Amino acid sequence: MRPTELLRSSTLRLALLYMVLFAGSVLMLLGFIYWSTVRFMSQQVDTTIETEIVGLAEQYRARGLNGLVRTINERMERNPGGSSIYLFAAADLRRLAGNLNVWPGVEADAEGWLDFEVDNPESGLEDVSARARTFTLQGNFRLLVGRDVRELQATTALIERALLGGLAFTIALALFVGFTLTRTTLRRLEDINDTSREIMAGDLSRRVVTRGTSDEFDQLAGNLNAMLDEIERLMSGIRHMSDNIAHDLRTPLTRLRQRLESLDEPTLCPTERKERIDRSITDADQLLDTFSALLRIARFDAGGYRLQTQQLNAGAMLADAAELYEAIAEDRGLTLAVHQPIAPVFFTVDRDLVFQALTNLLDNALKYTPAGGHVDLGTGLANGEAFLSVADSGPGIPEDEREKVTRRFYRVEASRTTAGSGLGLSLVAAVAAIHQGSLRLEDNQPGLKA
Repeated sequence: MRPTELLRSSTLRLALLYMVLFAGSVLMLLGFIYWSTVRFMSQQVDTTIETEIVGLAEQYRARGLNGLVRTINERMERNPGGSSIYLFAAADLRRLAGNLNVWPGVEADAEGWLDFEVDNPESGLEDVSARARTFTLQGNFRLLVGRDVRELQATTALIERALLGGLAFTIALALFVGFTLTRTTLRRLEDINDTSREIMAGDLSRRVVTRGTSDEFDQLAGNLNAMLDEIERLMSGIRHMSDNIAHDLRTPLTRLRQRLESLDEPTLCPTERKERIDRSITDADQLLDTFSALLRIARFDAGGYRLQTQQLNAGAMLADAAELYEAIAEDRGLTLAVHQPIAPVFFTVDRDLVFQALTNLLDNALKYTPAGGHVDLGTGLANGEAFLSVADSGPGIPEDEREKVTRRFYRVEASRTTAGSGLGLSLVAAVAAIHQGSLRLEDNQPGLKA
């Protein structure tokens, strides 16, 4: 992956933003730890100095000037290599006792503290950083009490190095993790982009590879693959529908054209001419009905149809359909019966659409059931939902073709000689889908139950 791609990545920018926020948080935390630690150690030094000052002041009040000198000397003798610093001087700053030779030439701060450097090898104070406090005794004598703060400075420097090292390590780790995550993310996205490019180039069979981790990228890949499956199914359906349109509409259009051409025959009598015109109008109406059904199914699929729903009695709708087709059933020698449950079944549907779907099913059942057979209409509840059923004793539909017959213009081979457009069951399935229902085709033993 090229560096320019990494630098342009929004993932890297987001990782760098998190790194800055995290590094800032770490810096604030480490700074607080540093400040608290150094402040605590400095307070300890100051408290020790003030405690010694209080002790020496008590010795001076109890034992006088000579007692103070002896006390200072005793403390230095007990701990010759210690970190305590003493200087007892006269008014002219001449040393009377202590381990400093000269009075420091620095000014005290507002709180009376002195910070200075000491270089007195004779007293064991060589290159020493000291912190001290002074006060004036009776007789204008001056007393300085301090501590060697080299240990404090060394500890402070050690803490500073540790904190800077920790901060540097944190930033380096954040950069490493940021670049690693960015490369990993871009690699997964590039896989998706590569697949998309191949699909756009025309290979609709390509799918995004999943790794089985069930992470966000696997979920995205799964959704994309499902979408691609649906697109491929729809494209296949469009190709199939186009083939069927060309196959099923070519014959009636050719017949219509030939019939219209034959109207110019000089020997054609008026009765025959009128008959041919009527048949041409019938064929044209059939073609218009086919395209109207196609447009209606397309509107259902696109969600552009607004349902006019109302609560209806399912049994009453079956009775209306049976009454409408009763005469046709008698002419064909078929028995048409309606079976209703004891308790009426109500459902909320668009009556016109559901009634058209029901009559499509009933028309198919009457068309393909041989004389002497029967067609039964029924309704009821299944899993708390209402259903309508049309069952016949005809030849039925082979199980391996029941899913295909809901495609537009698809017709079972045995029914191609029968008049029809192959859109009836497609329209029924579309009406069921727009009502959040489904069309089920089952074996009626013999016949078909829808």
